Amino acid sequence: MPALPALLLSITVLLLTMAPLSFSQANTLSAVRMAAILDDQSVCGRGERLALALARENINSLMEGSSQARVEVDVYELQKDSQYDTTDTMCQILPKGVVSVIGPASSPASGSTISHICGEKEIPHVKIGPEETPKLPYLRFASVTLYPSNEDLSLAIGSILRSFGNPTASLICAKAECLLRLEELVRRFLISRETLSVRMLDESLDPTPLLKEIRDDKVATIIIDANASISYHILRKANELGMTSAFYKYILTTMDFPLLRLDDVVGDQSNIVGFSMLNSSHSFYLEFIRSLNLSWREGCDISPYPGPALSSALMFDAVHVVVSAVRELNRSQEIGVKPLSCTSPLIWQHGTSLMNYLRMVEYDGLTGHIEFNSKGQRTNYTLKILEKHPVGHKEIGIWYSNNTLAMNSTSLDLNASETLANKSLIVTTILENPYVMRKSNYQDFQGNDQYEGFCVDMLRELADILKFSFKIKLVDDGLYGAPEPNGSWTGMVGELINRKADLAVAGFTITSEREKVIDFSKPFMTLGISILYRVHLGRKPGYFSFLDPFSPAVWLFMLLAYLAVSCVLFLAARLSPYEWYNPHPCLRERRDILENQYTLGNSLWFPVGGFMQQGSEIMPRALSTRCVSGVWWAFTLIIISSYTANLAAFLTVQRMEVPIESPDDLADQTNIQYGTIHGGSTMTFFMNSRYQTYQRMWNYMNSKQPSVFVKSTEEGIARVLNSKYAFLMESTMNEYYRSLNCNLTQIGGLLDTKGYGIGMPLGSPFRDEITLGVLQMQESNRLEILKRRWWEGGQCPKEEDHRAKDTTRGPPVEDLDPPVEDLDPPAEDLDPPVEDLDPPVEDLDPPAEDLDPPAEDLDPPAEDLDPPAEDLDPPVEDMDPPVEDLDPPSKPPVEVLASRPSEEDRTPPPPPR
Repeated sequence: MPALPALLLSITVLLLTMAPLSFSQANTLSAVRMAAILDDQSVCGRGERLALALARENINSLMEGSSQARVEVDVYELQKDSQYDTTDTMCQILPKGVVSVIGPASSPASGSTISHICGEKEIPHVKIGPEETPKLPYLRFASVTLYPSNEDLSLAIGSILRSFGNPTASLICAKAECLLRLEELVRRFLISRETLSVRMLDESLDPTPLLKEIRDDKVATIIIDANASISYHILRKANELGMTSAFYKYILTTMDFPLLRLDDVVGDQSNIVGFSMLNSSHSFYLEFIRSLNLSWREGCDISPYPGPALSSALMFDAVHVVVSAVRELNRSQEIGVKPLSCTSPLIWQHGTSLMNYLRMVEYDGLTGHIEFNSKGQRTNYTLKILEKHPVGHKEIGIWYSNNTLAMNSTSLDLNASETLANKSLIVTTILENPYVMRKSNYQDFQGNDQYEGFCVDMLRELADILKFSFKIKLVDDGLYGAPEPNGSWTGMVGELINRKADLAVAGFTITSEREKVIDFSKPFMTLGISILYRVHLGRKPGYFSFLDPFSPAVWLFMLLAYLAVSCVLFLAARLSPYEWYNPHPCLRERRDILENQYTLGNSLWFPVGGFMQQGSEIMPRALSTRCVSGVWWAFTLIIISSYTANLAAFLTVQRMEVPIESPDDLADQTNIQYGTIHGGSTMTFFMNSRYQTYQRMWNYMNSKQPSVFVKSTEEGIARVLNSKYAFLMESTMNEYYRSLNCNLTQIGGLLDTKGYGIGMPLGSPFRDEITLGVLQMQESNRLEILKRRWWEGGQCPKEEDHRAKDTTRGPPVEDLDPPVEDLDPPAEDLDPPVEDLDPPVEDLDPPAEDLDPPAEDLDPPAEDLDPPAEDLDPPVEDMDPPVEDLDPPSKPPVEVLASRPSEEDRTPPPPPR
């Protein structure tokens, strides 16, 4: 029996020693103490400290008047993301006797250290940031995370990529852990054998080289794995490179997508997608936003308030989750806390139980539904899919943690594949008459109103048909586009490849080489390469224009021939005895005087008379002089006939002198230079041609120094007019400039056949819709009407236009059909004056016949000239009847004119032009 009292005594002592311990543990639960570690070093902060205060006040206010423990949160700040600083901070926290450690939000390395220490001391660690990588096995059971797991993030991105329907993507990583975080996404690409290019930012965080590589690879889908600030920086650089058009699609992995203010960085047509976990339907959400907004305005000069960071909302929810778990644990057992130390092997005996209760918590917080799986990862939650909108952001879908994506039917089409309606496109173009021109007073206008021309009108009508808007942008280098030795392209082709523009609208030629790198619509105009050259117009007739039929050399030789003939004639006459004669044979005293009519003066005068076909009083007597005269007369006959035939043409017609008539003539000579626009399709045509003549022309143009290439059509036209230069250009442009300048002409026919089309980036979803719009305009004849508007009206109309002037004037263009059918009556009405002229001519025959009798009647007076003069009166009187007979012929025209239809009976003639 003595042993029994000893046993009871020992039990009593044990109970007495345990009672204070239980009492002390119960007393500690009067305040649920937890530690929060912040790593925010930004100027204005993310609002995490305020979120902790709001959570504490919210929970404590709900427990007023109850016996439940109040919440206390100790805040610690990490100055550096280093293992030493993190360990030192944790050694300060452990003696405080906390039930949980929350944070940090954006330091995965520090989070791993904290999870390791908490695991050793069995203190639950609640994470509010991305999972650390690589993940160690012993860290899984020491923490729970409110942030989406890396696997879920990869699945969400994969679901969005499938909605894009684009098998190729590029991933930009800000940190090396990117591939480990998105391991599931990379595995998906490997399994599907689709292309995913990964590029890492360097220490300078300059994304320009990476973006250029992506642009050169023609990748349209880009995933950016970085925080909000770096993502903003990358998008700003992408916009500078022209990579934020409707053809590029960006997916941002940051959960702070709503914080990004992208209106000043990218345009309205950009496709930028991100995620958000904020639950705007939560009862405390508006109060939470209001409090953060007030704090932001007081502590930060930057305005406006960008919105709540996800870390602040997660911090708020983390406090509620820990308190809920502690309460549930406290209901099942009395718990207490005790100080711990980094140097002591002691652990918190209730830590494992609290961790189990944390994994069983279900709570609807500011970040949506909160629930954990056995690994401590969040489950049964949703991610909102947001897209950049002209005004802020717009929710376009929801991703569920069971890997289900639900896109809103009313959301914008992310890949722009369905319709152009309500899209805003950037149109690159080049100034070239008459396609795109600046208005004479373009300084008074802004934007698209500064420009006019065929392509501008066509683009406006196309926009009306397809319901899209556009902004005209002149190409930076002023070129159409040609390949460079390094594989890049210049001009408008380069801007389409680099996604700086959505459309290229100009006199843009469709070529096979361009089709390899960009897309074209169906041609809206068919044409070919032609040769433009100047017309050499003769001068207007002047005082000495009568000399033009013969060249100066001919006139000189004629003068020499005249002098030679005069000399030969003089000598022949002097030597021939038959040219010496006695001028007074009847005078005996002067019988011995002989004279020669061919003196030096007469020898010079005689050829002049023969040349002028007027003759002279000098007649050759001798055979020799007659032979010389005959030769001279034959010579003058030929000369005068030739002169007469050419003189009228030289005085009335300006002769056109064209030294070349075909491309072969151009290639066979070197006196006239020729070239085309540098970097245009015409240059590419000659460069790639296998035709021998065109190859010779290309070799000449490529080797000629100084260069025969020009930068613009205007420069080529000026060079044609001011020098011996032939310009190789499209036939439509040739026709246009020939109508404006009569000194220009086309040489030969077309060298090839091709078409103008609207250019788009390769794989553009707009191609079919643009093509349908072009075909619709062709079927409605709108393109032909626009062409007539801008091509006709020059000062040098076509010859057929001259013939058509009288029949096309008057009615409006749209009313041409009825007037054309009714043109015959006006034509007949207009003709009677002309036709009426014929009857008078025909009717004049009787007067002519009537005049014959007077002529015959005149014969007797002519035969009877001997009678007195008074007998001549009868012939004069006989002439009266013919004069009277002239009256009847003059009446028929009057009668014909009178028989013309009245003004009411005939169609009114067209108004004068």
